[in-house]
Amino acid sequence: MKIRPINRKVLVKRIEEEMKKGSIIIPDTVKEKPQKGTVIEVAKTGKDEDPMQVKKGNKILFGKYAGTEIEIDAKEYLIMSEEDILAIIE
Repeated sequence: MKIRPINRKVLVKRIEEEMKKGSIIIPDTVKEKPQKGTVIEVAKTGKDEDPMQVKKGNKILFGKYAGTEIEIDAKEYLIMSEEDILAIIE
């Protein structure tokens, strides 16, 4: 299934980070969800609108409670507003 966000929204895939402290493995239920992601798809802007600051493939930082979680083809994604993105990782 292909999804294209609208209204200055962005489709993001979280970047999963392995969290290990010494030799202790932290279970998934205790882990905080990462606040980094990769932009999968960006909404198209109209001729009169400012262009989006993020592009497909950018790695980004976003707020802890940003976006709406969705599942597409058994994979988890976030759809969030451009304003929820804090920074682009270079």
